[in-house]
Amino acid sequence: MTSSNPTLRQPSAFLPITMSLAALTVVLGQIALVGVARQADEGTAAHLWQLLILAQAPIVTFFAIKYLPRNPRQALVILLLQGIAVLAALAPVYFLHW
Repeated sequence: MTSSNPTLRQPSAFLPITMSLAALTVVLGQIALVGVARQADEGTAAHLWQLLILAQAPIVTFFAIKYLPRNPRQALVILLLQGIAVLAALAPVYFLHW
């Protein structure tokens, strides 16, 4: 693999997807442990979810800056996958109004 050919093997490509899936796992774990009722105070799970979502921004930005000019089509596919993964992590929080 060359550095001008973005693939999911590049850390800046797969890390945001992994982080989104981890954030989704945190939400699903919270639902499994305490249910869907709102909590009086944000707990560790909420803070961990927030960190996992926010920490993706610089990684995705780096990926876009490095790979979009070199190979736009493949980079856009990976950015789309990253977007789908973050939407999957955001969906339960949005729909449950947490």
